[in-house]
Parts: sequence; C-alpha cells; structure tokens
Amino acid sequence: MATAARRVASFGTTIFTEINVLAQQHNALNLGQGRPDFDTPPDIIAQLVAALQAGQYNQYAPGPGTPSLRRAVAAHAARFYGLEIDPERGVIVTAGATEGIFAAVLGLVDPGDEVIVIEPFYDSYVPNILMAGATPVYVPLHPPQWTFDPAELRAAFTPKTRALILNTPHNPCGRVFSREELACIAELCIEHDVTVIADEVYEHLIFDDARHIPIATLPGMFERTVTVSSSGKAFSATGWKIGWVYGHPDLVDGVARAHQFITFAVHHPTQEAIAYALSLPDSYYRGLKELYEHKRQLLLQALDAAGLPYRVPEGTYFVLADFSPVFNGTPLEFARYLISEIGVAGIPPETFYCPEHSHIGSKYLRFSFCKNDETLLQAGERLAKLAIRRR
Repeated sequence: MATAARRVASFGTTIFTEINVLAQQHNALNLGQGRPDFDTPPDIIAQLVAALQAGQYNQYAPGPGTPSLRRAVAAHAARFYGLEIDPERGVIVTAGATEGIFAAVLGLVDPGDEVIVIEPFYDSYVPNILMAGATPVYVPLHPPQWTFDPAELRAAFTPKTRALILNTPHNPCGRVFSREELACIAELCIEHDVTVIADEVYEHLIFDDARHIPIATLPGMFERTVTVSSSGKAFSATGWKIGWVYGHPDLVDGVARAHQFITFAVHHPTQEAIAYALSLPDSYYRGLKELYEHKRQLLLQALDAAGLPYRVPEGTYFVLADFSPVFNGTPLEFARYLISEIGVAGIPPETFYCPEHSHIGSKYLRFSFCKNDETLLQAGERLAKLAIRRR
C-alpha cells in the first residue's frame, strides 16, 4: 500500500489549525494566530487594484521578483539600516517569509549539516531543516526574561554547523535581541564560518525604547547573512503572501536556485502594490508603532485583570503569559479549557520546542494583539473570569 514519504512522516497538523477549529466551534475570540482582523490600509489596496486593472501585471512575474519590488526592498534596507543591497543580484521575492526561509534552508544547507535553532521557534523552521536532510540543534531562551545562555549557545556549534536561524523581534516571546546578544551570536558564527538566516518579519513592530538591529549590519556579518522579511506584518496583509530575501549576492544565489523550483514566481500585481507600500513615509511607520503600542496595552491590561503574569514584549504582536496561577495542567489543556469555558483562544507553545526542552514553555500560552480594539476589550472581559474563578 502506498504511504507518505518518510521526510513528512513526523509532521502532524499544525497547532494553529487545531486551535482555529476549536475557536470556531466554541465561538471564541481568537487571540491565537497572528492574523490581523482589520484591513490593509486603503491606499495600498488602491495600488493593488490599479495594478490589476493596468493590463500589464496579470501574467507571470519575473522569477526573482519584479524590478520595482526588488528596488523597493533594497531602498528600504538602505533607508532604515544603511545596508547597500544589489536589487538585481541581492534580492529574491518569495511567497511570504515562510517560503523565503524554506528556500534559504534548501539553498544554503546540505544533507548532514547542522542548523542551530533558538527556542521557542516559528513552527516551519524545523520541518524545513529536516526536509533539507539536515539536523536541528536547539538552544533555548530561558524565562522569564527569555534570554539565551552564551555557554549553551557556544556548545551548540560543532564542525558540522552550517547555519543558524535567528528571529528578532522574536515570535513568540516578544524579545528584541540586544546588540550584545547579537554580537555574541556574530562572534561565534564568524569563528565557525556559519551562515545566519535572519527572520526579521516583525522589524517594524518594536515598542518603547527598543531598537531592531539587523545582524547583517554587525562587522563581518553581511557576507554571511541572508535576511528574510515580508509585507504581512507591516502592512496588515498576511493574505497577500509577499516576502523577500536579501543579502550578499553569493548567498542569495543559493536561495534563488531553490526558490525557482518551489514557487518560481509570486503574484505579480501584488508585488507592485508592496513596492509602493515600502516607500511610504516615516509617518506611516510611526503610526504603525503607535497603533500597536495601544493594542499591546489593551491586552496587557486584560492579562493583569486575569491574573496572568508576563514579560512586556519589546516587539512583535505577541505576549507569552504564565497561566500557572490560574490553571494546573499543560499548555494544550489550558488552551482547550480557555476556549471552551472562557471563550478566548491562545496558542500553546509546546510545538515551538524540541521534546527535550518542552518543559521550558510548559506554563505559558501565546496571545496575539493584532486585533481590533473591540475584540481586545471583549477578550479582557472574558479573561477576567479566570481571576474570579481562582478566588
């Protein structure tokens, strides 16, 4: 009898699917998946409509991406980070950041190599590594401050280490890595000749005095880093699936060789709209930060009222909350209880860890605040029941 390939045998249904289905069944407010429930700005949508109607962009886009979007990505990197990117040889447009990461792993990692993964991790990283025939090596962030142990990180490097996947601002814990942390990572990558795949999709969602520092800007790191980002978070357009990878042409060439046989090309008219979006003035990005600072505060107030401790996130639109004061059980058990009895959905982080380290996240649940204010306020009212039931 025919069976699935061994490379996918260990891949189950993602936790996001299970939680979304349960939330729908119980009519719960879904603070699980990082999917905004408000729309993309109207002027960006207008650019997409114009591109659709122009009669020039409804066939295959160039495989590496449209010239306008590749130029916009390069200009964005120069504007915000002072990086000089070759728009023709140093940028590849992908079907979202998830495909960008997969193409980077396939294009830069060989079977038998090791790839360092910082936990908790975005759930596509490990399947990507396994499908490339490589081995993930795990380094955890330790709560409640969610920092890594430099000694544990150093111990993860071996002669087989080929790459390290770095996510900052970090999903799901909301950390923005400091210059000192990045310098520690960079020193080890230079010492061991390791490539960094930098997932920076939340680069514009930073709060208070936090500053996002791309690791590619550190001395000696541009030539060994590919940076992955996307339009979904900054422009509330997760359904458009427009991402990109940029960096030194020699590394981006490897990504491009893989990308051409994954999706080949990405939706043409949407690329034109995102090229426009990336050129929006600084006032747009200031407004985005203010919008999410307000939404963050609404969720933190809700967690305070519920009696759920947390570390204030410096970036992203996620909070990891400690449910141990109100519930005795696993994160998945608490997630199911919260949906069925309280009417709010969050994501249990067990699948963001290797089995040996899953205990580190065993009392946390991830909540998202990329929701409209009414949803967050209603969620606060429901979550307050946790404190009442505790008494």
